[in-house]
Amino acid sequence: MLEKLKKSLIKSPIVKKGEYNYFVHPITDGIPLVESKILQEAAEGIIKYGNLEVDKIICVEAMGIHIATALSLKTEIPFVVVRKRSYGLPGEVAVHQVTGYSEGKLYINGIKKGDRVLLVDDVVSTGGTIIAVLKALKDMGVEIVDVITVIEKGKGKEIVKNETGFSVKTLLKVDVKDGKVVIENSVDDQ
Repeated sequence: MLEKLKKSLIKSPIVKKGEYNYFVHPITDGIPLVESKILQEAAEGIIKYGNLEVDKIICVEAMGIHIATALSLKTEIPFVVVRKRSYGLPGEVAVHQVTGYSEGKLYINGIKKGDRVLLVDDVVSTGGTIIAVLKALKDMGVEIVDVITVIEKGKGKEIVKNETGFSVKTLLKVDVKDGKVVIENSVDDQ
């Protein structure tokens, strides 16, 4: 499982954002080309390893959207996008996020107290986005059933656990070594 995803990650170009080694990949950036087979593998991995006994899937704009869409199409579970823009709808919750390479506001709509949710995203690296969203959901009285990302890089998974108490499941752990993406771990290996 995840063979196409693994091969595509190994071929990913690396760009520097300050001191941060950022790999460019269809799952994490939507470029150069999002192949349906890679997206299907990611969705199937989440279905296999995630807890989908939920009312809603939650994803974060922008790169969680295609993952949540594929997952929703396969499971028929509706999804909500945490957006980077305010719509001013009743009950909208603003969230401040800080990552390794950006800072900004996110806005949650369409979620209410007691909803059982699965939070999905493309990658956990610094943990900043997931931490901000998890804290906001918890404050809203939402039941967070599971948190899963396709890719893990760096210490973000540990940071999320320490900051929120929530464990993040990941399909693949990668690192950048000598200017290349290296697969360190896969759910297939466990």
